Amino acid sequence: MRKLVKIMLSLIAVSCLWLSALAAAFPVQAQDQDKVELKIQLPKPMFIGTPRNIKTPNLEAVTGKPRGPFFVPRGTELISLKKPVTSSDPQPVIGELSYVTDGEKSGEDGYFVELGPGPQWVQIDLKAPYLIQAILVWHYHSQARVYRDVIIQVSEDKDFVNGVVTLFNNDHDNTTGLGAGRDKEYIETNEGRLIDGKGTRARYVRLWSNGNTANDMNHYVEVEVYGLPVK
Repeated sequence: MRKLVKIMLSLIAVSCLWLSALAAAFPVQAQDQDKVELKIQLPKPMFIGTPRNIKTPNLEAVTGKPRGPFFVPRGTELISLKKPVTSSDPQPVIGELSYVTDGEKSGEDGYFVELGPGPQWVQIDLKAPYLIQAILVWHYHSQARVYRDVIIQVSEDKDFVNGVVTLFNNDHDNTTGLGAGRDKEYIETNEGRLIDGKGTRARYVRLWSNGNTANDMNHYVEVEVYGLPVK
């Protein structure tokens, strides 16, 4: 009888441990159930193969594999389409600032805006605060290039003086004076660069760059911002 009791107590202890582990897993599963894969329409690729002649001290490893899925809360929507764009260079060399949010992502000529040399930014006014879930940026991607000092910030202050949150920064030597970043430089492709918005509350999105490995100019094909309205 005592042996039976001991066996039953052992089984109960094991069951308790198993239930505790299961309970700890449930919040994660519930969180995953509240998220869906972000569906992104990509433009056609403009070049094939791995570039060999790009030299930069802060370049991420090139895997050649497509980007994996990215999950966002249910209800997340594209909130940047047709929203107004301003810039540190109000008179672009080529194209119009409206190209940044016009929904056209093609890498062909006629679909990009070109800003002057040196550090330049474009800024999107979402017209209301949102919880930012993801930002995608396409620079000029018809050939393999690395854009320098890419910094992506969000804020509720249009002048980016107060409440500024930096979501991405690969300015590893602080050339722009906005602080040294830890993110890697990357080669432009038709996939664009996806930045985790981390649910940050913001109305304005500002994107910096400082020329590229082909020339000193700054280019944008498209920027997409995905988010949820603030309740």
